Amino acid sequence: MPSAKEQIAKILQDQPDESSYDEIQRELAFARMVERGLADSDAGRTISHEEVGRRIKTWQK
Repeated sequence: MPSAKEQIAKILQDQPDESSYDEIQRELAFARMVERGLADSDAGRTISHEEVGRRIKTWQK
């Protein structure tokens, strides 16, 4: 697995030259969230679609 520095460099290289600081920051945050989500999935820290549906219904009351 590439180092954090290598991953960040790749994300930066993939951004258009006119990208703003905020756009780059959002891309970095998104990449980190995906990385964490995949780690959670690999570790079995997930819930079913049915459970998600039940939780969402409780928000609507």
